[in-house]
Formats: sequence, structure tokens, C-alpha cells
Amino acid sequence: MDAFFLPVGSGQRFAIYHPAQGGTTRGLVAYVHPFAEEMNKSRRMAALQARAMAANGYAVLQLDLLGCGDSSGDFGDASWQAWVDDVVLACQWLRRQGDAPLWLWGLRAGCLLAAQAAAQFGDSCNFLFWAPTPAGKSLLQQFLRLKAAGDLASGSAKAVMDSLRAQLAAGTSVDIAGYRLSAALASGMELATLAAPAAAGRLEWLDLSTQPDASLSPATAKPLQAWLAAGFTVRSQVVTGPAFWQTSEIEEAPALLTATLAALDLPAAVAVST
Repeated sequence: MDAFFLPVGSGQRFAIYHPAQGGTTRGLVAYVHPFAEEMNKSRRMAALQARAMAANGYAVLQLDLLGCGDSSGDFGDASWQAWVDDVVLACQWLRRQGDAPLWLWGLRAGCLLAAQAAAQFGDSCNFLFWAPTPAGKSLLQQFLRLKAAGDLASGSAKAVMDSLRAQLAAGTSVDIAGYRLSAALASGMELATLAAPAAAGRLEWLDLSTQPDASLSPATAKPLQAWLAAGFTVRSQVVTGPAFWQTSEIEEAPALLTATLAALDLPAAVAVST
């Protein structure tokens, strides 16, 4: 494992690289972390999976986006497009490490960023989605509600939400749950969708549930069909485990680690929509 900083513009991005073990690189994997506090709650699972991937022959790059983790800049400086550019930077760096298939591995909002970055990158790649958020609008709404819930003393939840949206529309940043959300980040997130890029490859979609017999939610049907229609080979499944990105304590989902390695190893011709 190598920790280093990737230079970008006037700043730098903190990165951790897990070289593929075993002599042969089976794939190059760029991890795209989720939004705000979900990133911190997910660090352990991301590290465990990255190490498991490396032991299984995949080279993995974990990158802290602008204003996140140990990268330069403040969270309030970030825009959605700047984060997309950071993911493109990670893809470009990985491509220089070898000619193995490229995978973009996203968690939650990271899936939205991965899809948009791939469209900008313009090269064929595969996708590994963990609990993807089909649209950024709903994610932004959930985040704004954190502020509304904490500010009920100053008015109704609707009034607080309307005030937040008015500030963002006017180009003013807002402070929510210890994070300064810029208008540029909010507007980009609100417009983000899980659209398939033009260069088709594979999509492995893994959701989590604490119910052993759970199935995919109806909201996933539309994006899955859209990726199929775009020419992607699609496979989806629900794995038993906690929503570790939002639990009060740091939790693990061992079944997800196992299912992820199995999904990556599945021959492309075998992958089908479920």
C-alpha cells in the first residue's frame, strides 16, 4: 500500500494505492467515496474491500476528493464539477499503471460522480456500484433536511428548507451538520443522474439490506433498464448487511466484501440483469 499526494492545479489530492498482488493485474479500480459524513462512516469498509481486491489481483486507487479527507482545500470550496474532474484524474493516473480493464467503484453519491466522470473521460470502463443513489436531487434533499431538523426552533421544516434553497439559489453557501455546502456543489448534485456513458462495459450493482430475503427497490428498475439499453452488461443483487455509511457506530458488511469479489470475477458473458 502506497500513500501519496496527486498534484492538481494549485493543490493536491491525497491518494492510497493498493498494487495488485500475485504478479498479474486483473483490473484497475478507482474508488469514488460518498458524500460528507457518509465518507467517514465508510472508510473502514472501503479499506477492507480495497485490500481484498488487491489480494485478488486488482490494483486499487482510493482518492480523497477536493476538500475531503486529507486532500487540499476546504469542503466549502468544492463544486460538483471539481469532484468529477478529480475522478477523471484518478482514472488517468490508473491508466498509466497498466492496460488492464478499468473499473469505477462508487458508493452512494460516488456512483453519480463515477458515471459522470466516465462520460467525460471518454474511455470504456466497467462499474461497481455500492448502494447507488439514482439521482442527486434526493441526496441533496436528505442533506438539507439535516439542517431543517436542527433548526425547527426558528420555524417550520418547510420554512427552513425554503430558506436554505433561497440562499443556495442566490449563490450563498450554507452550513449543515458541520459542512459548508457551496451553491456550486448543491446545484451540480441536484442535476446529477445515474446516466450511462456512451462507451458500454459492465455494471455490477450491489445494494444492502438487513433483511435476508430483500429485493431491489422499485426505484432501481428504471436506471438498470437504461444501462441495459445503453449496451451495458448488467448484474444486480441485494446483499445482507447494514447501511454502514449511516450507522451510529462504524460497522462492517462481510457479505458485501465477498459478493463484490465474486461480482468482479464473474465473466462478462454471464452477467445479466436480475
